[in-house]
Amino acid sequence: MSSLPTATVLPRPTKRRAWLRLSPLSWLVSPLLVLLAWAWLAQSGRYSEQLLVPPAVVWDTFKDLLRSGELWEHIQYSLSRLGIGFACGAGAGLAFGVVLALSKIVEVYCSPLFHTVRQIPSIALIPMFILAFGVEETFKVLIVTKAVFFPVALATSEGIKAIPRSYFEVGRIYRLPLRHLLLDIAFPAAAPPILTGIRIGLSRAWMVLVAAELLAADSGLGQMIEMARQMMRIDIVMVGVVVIGVIGFTLDYGFRLLEKRLFRWKTR
Repeated sequence: MSSLPTATVLPRPTKRRAWLRLSPLSWLVSPLLVLLAWAWLAQSGRYSEQLLVPPAVVWDTFKDLLRSGELWEHIQYSLSRLGIGFACGAGAGLAFGVVLALSKIVEVYCSPLFHTVRQIPSIALIPMFILAFGVEETFKVLIVTKAVFFPVALATSEGIKAIPRSYFEVGRIYRLPLRHLLLDIAFPAAAPPILTGIRIGLSRAWMVLVAAELLAADSGLGQMIEMARQMMRIDIVMVGVVVIGVIGFTLDYGFRLLEKRLFRWKTR
């Protein structure tokens, strides 16, 4: 006599599992913990106030810098340099990446040098750029351009190489000109890795720019931090560090939102 099948009983959600559910404000947990730890250490007396400024003092300094317009001025200088260098580096990286992927001659002659130079940290080139171009705007824009160029060029080249050859064969059958071959086939098919390379290049460019402003600049967030360090204004240094982190996070998060919007079909 066969036994009747027993019904599967699903476990009820426990309180512990309910606590693990993510909420829209979950991202605030880690910043608040860091802020609380910072305030506790500042009030504990283990460190001098000149070395570890309380968060309340940093907040007051932030408001003073906003009211005076000094902070906005430094932000504008830094973002303008980033924008010009990013546009130049991304445009040149896209063009070179396409040529590197489609031309065997360029790959044979330029690929070894390209992969060698891209391994050199951009910060290591700052002294050479200063000697060659001085400490004016040209050197800062070029160092940003270099930081963006190589990730974008590499991502573009690898992305186009990964496209199935049949895509290009269909384009040749219909005798598409090179412009339509790139705009209608190559770039749409390789868009995800290209955008990832652009996002990585943007993050690297922001970090390199701040480092360049720390070493040689008369304006910008990096220069504001360096001048504050020389005057032992650690509160201004902390304001600069937090603003740099927030701007970098905003740029990266904005680009990730753009990727999700452009490729929302991938999540369906």
